[in-house]
Amino acid sequence: MLAENKIDGEIFQKTLKILSDLVKFQTESGKSNLNLIEYCENELKKSGASSFKTFDNSKTKANLFSTINGNETENGGIILSGHTDVVPASSKDWTTNPFIAREEDNKIFGRGTCDMKGFIACTLALAPLFASKKLKSPIHFSYTFDEETGCLGAPLVLAELKRRNINCSTCIIGEPTNMKVVTAHKGYNEYITHFSGLSGHASNPESGVNAIEYALEYSNKLMDLKNELKTNNVIKKIFSPSYSTLQIGKITGGMGANIIADQCSIEWEVRPINKKEGDYINKTIDNFAQNVLLPKIKKNNPKGDIKKEIIGEVVGFHKEESSEAVNLACNLTGDNSKETMSFGTEAGLFQNSGISTVICGPGSIKQAHTVDEYITFDQINKCLKMLLNLREKA
Repeated sequence: MLAENKIDGEIFQKTLKILSDLVKFQTESGKSNLNLIEYCENELKKSGASSFKTFDNSKTKANLFSTINGNETENGGIILSGHTDVVPASSKDWTTNPFIAREEDNKIFGRGTCDMKGFIACTLALAPLFASKKLKSPIHFSYTFDEETGCLGAPLVLAELKRRNINCSTCIIGEPTNMKVVTAHKGYNEYITHFSGLSGHASNPESGVNAIEYALEYSNKLMDLKNELKTNNVIKKIFSPSYSTLQIGKITGGMGANIIADQCSIEWEVRPINKKEGDYINKTIDNFAQNVLLPKIKKNNPKGDIKKEIIGEVVGFHKEESSEAVNLACNLTGDNSKETMSFGTEAGLFQNSGISTVICGPGSIKQAHTVDEYITFDQINKCLKMLLNLREKA
């Protein structure tokens, strides 16, 4: 009863206040999140948390790992994990400033409210209650940078945990799932392939090497692979769509119709159902580029080249019918149904590090990355209830 009463009043209002504060930090992917990390660290410090940070090479972005009811070297415990970065937002497209939270119709609007500062706000609001009870094992808070651009921050946290010989048992990733328990998702690999040819006047095609033409051959090969993936049935159909997907998102090149294009680039992605299919796509397209296309390019321009740039390779989250984390989440939410999803998260990274992992958090993915992004009060309440149940049972 204490938990129910507090959600209706003090804790709920505190969560909204913290979420409003978090929205003000313009932590778009690639930009510094240090001010937000300092804010979170200070909030957790009020509850006696011990913390460490890990940084990117530029020292402008950081991950925060904090522990309550234990210390940062204590083994076991449950990680509550969320990423601090958000996708870009332009004020001209939004009804109001995307970095000033707005409450209306039992919703709170602002960039990152749904994905996924809403979950972070819930964990920060409940930190004092976790600290006020003697728990059986520690509660850890993990806040990472640049999840949206290839999950760049989480590997640094996991490497530091290994270096410090900290073995956490369970992780709840609070991505927006409408508080449904999610047990698997596809991987996500993003690339840009760059083609270098030789410019010349279009009236004499043989005088140059048209990078766009070779990029088109490359694109056609990708489309062949895309269609091939649709016919593969290597595992039980647990995703929608059930097969690995491939998409070309952007092609850039050339200066004008009368100039032979010396540069072209293709931005493309793969969402493999397993690592084997992701590896197969890369091996096949790399072989085609290096052994079929490149010799033709270099025949007329020895300096011509094809280079594939890896933007991000996010491992998939593999389904486990029964695991410590899945059982915990079902118990905390009172919902034994389990779902899968097609968008990527940091879950596979935690899972591959030997930490039992589940995805369950407030908000709908349909609102993530959108203009006038929002999260409903109802979803915040449901998340707070889950975390209060965790406090009672941990």
